[in-house]
Amino acid sequence: MDNLSFLMNSLSFIEQNLNNEIKTEDIAKNCFASKSSLEKTFKYFTHFSVHDYIVRRRIMKASQLMITKPSLSLLDVAVEYGYSSHEAFTRAFYSVWNCTPSEFKEKYSERKKIPELFPQITGFFQNQGELFMRRTVDISQFYDLIIQRKKCYFVCCDIKSLIPINEISRKAGDLALSETMKRMLDCSSDEDIVFRFGADEFALLTNSEDITYAESIVNKILALNGKTFVFEDKEIPLNLYTSITKADEGTMHYDQLFTKLTSSIRK
Repeated sequence: MDNLSFLMNSLSFIEQNLNNEIKTEDIAKNCFASKSSLEKTFKYFTHFSVHDYIVRRRIMKASQLMITKPSLSLLDVAVEYGYSSHEAFTRAFYSVWNCTPSEFKEKYSERKKIPELFPQITGFFQNQGELFMRRTVDISQFYDLIIQRKKCYFVCCDIKSLIPINEISRKAGDLALSETMKRMLDCSSDEDIVFRFGADEFALLTNSEDITYAESIVNKILALNGKTFVFEDKEIPLNLYTSITKADEGTMHYDQLFTKLTSSIRK
């Protein structure tokens, strides 16, 4: 089994067991590999440790559950995804979203779809001429809506110079991702859908066929360029590239969407 197939098997195993206790040894055993091989391969392709990826995926699932089933207590949600106490869940949640579960629930309760800051990784590809591999992620929860809004505009965003931020700390890089998604959410309406489709690439699907509406969102986002976020008492400026694109007429294949969005942001 090559490294990429090995990695995809491990990602699939994790996704199927997010509600259960997951040990790195169990993942490695399921993939017929050693723990050290798993950890090295996982880190190389995803830039996360196995543990950190699991935490992020669990918090993404918990975020959705909080909004889709508001009657559940935060402790119920915490227990569902392996946290034995409200405090432990809140610490993990804050480490991912940079806010508490209560703050998140209050702010995004009216959203049609809850954004996934760390969506499930579904594959990797390499564009011609590029030295690095890009990832594809699961956006199936949005796909039917994307088809329904095929005449509406996308606003795409990409972080300028994320690598230097990651070099400060991986946590600083995570905060940059979180801040990017928050800016896009804050600059749009509750009817618009925001999702991450690459390492530092995001898309906002509007509910409008009017390009001036998409342009107004772009102007709001660009006006925030240079604004800083705080990491360990350090002010770090965040700047975003933006682009506007539109889905092709007719039914789009799933993989074509990634090509469309990626091409737009690369231009």
